[in-house]
Amino acid sequence: MRKKIVAMVLISIMLISVNACSIKSNNRYSASFLELFDTVTTIVGYAENKEQFTEYSQMIYEYLDEYNRLFDIYNEYDGINNMKTINDYAGIEPVKVDPIIIDFLLYSKEMYTLTDGKVNIAFGAVLSEWHDHRTEGLNNPDIATLPDMNTLQNNAKHTDIEQLIINEEASTVFLKDPEMSLDVGAIAKGYAVEKVVQKIKDAGFENGTISVGGNVRSFGMKFDSDGNMVPWSIGIQNPDQASLETTLHLLNFSEDSLVTSGIYERYYTVEGKQYHHIIDPETLMPADYYAAISIVCLDSGLADALSTAIFNIPYEKGIALIESLDGVEALWVFKDEKEKYSSGFLSFVK
Repeated sequence: MRKKIVAMVLISIMLISVNACSIKSNNRYSASFLELFDTVTTIVGYAENKEQFTEYSQMIYEYLDEYNRLFDIYNEYDGINNMKTINDYAGIEPVKVDPIIIDFLLYSKEMYTLTDGKVNIAFGAVLSEWHDHRTEGLNNPDIATLPDMNTLQNNAKHTDIEQLIINEEASTVFLKDPEMSLDVGAIAKGYAVEKVVQKIKDAGFENGTISVGGNVRSFGMKFDSDGNMVPWSIGIQNPDQASLETTLHLLNFSEDSLVTSGIYERYYTVEGKQYHHIIDPETLMPADYYAAISIVCLDSGLADALSTAIFNIPYEKGIALIESLDGVEALWVFKDEKEKYSSGFLSFVK
């Protein structure tokens, strides 16, 4: 299996620096691979040698690959009932699934409650309409169109998360509404990253960072030029892609996660106007409050969910939610490039 991984993803291991101090596991390496969660995964960390780091990297790939297959809403895999299987059997019958999916769906329901419905994995009927138009618009920019509002409003009638029936004892999932579908994009990457970090730490990987499409989770610390352990430096991307300053802030991280949602991530253009992929459940249109939202907290799954939720609500409501949560900080970047912060955010800034 691991030989197959090396062949299929062209994983590249690079020694970034070798420190001569006597502390073990202080050689810094990086690795990256494509295809999982339709994005780039980058790993940076310390190991005693290249072989040990390669082992950790391959373990991370295997773990992420498992979550990617289980959470995929577009593709089927032999011998696996995944999110696509659940959607395919909507209104027909319950689907027996891996306990990983059960745990994830229960967590997703918690995020629905926490965000007052702004993060709803049952919103697939609306998001799929936007996805189809965005894909067609990217493939054929000259004839790009917006979804029909009547269609969106009709599809929105089939997004009731209470129609998602989870039987923990039988390990089954059933969508009672035959027109309903799941879309887990607002949570899946962050949730998977958090679970993988816990597993890889248990395997002995003590100091590193994992980034999946910009969802960053750090653990442990890094070595400075003198061999001392110091926090990781994690950058927040500037949403203004025309700017020469590609990073807004550098953050000091140890056991922390950073997730940013922004208008620059995935979008297409219709009649000269850009439409991004973060859809407000109330308006059924791309949210129009900010250029980007960054969330900092321990749990990457929570950070992923909150970055979408806060993007979809006015600042006053967003800051109230963030300040009500222990250990969670946020950065708001407005379209006029002004910034606002939660009360503890600047404590992370270098």
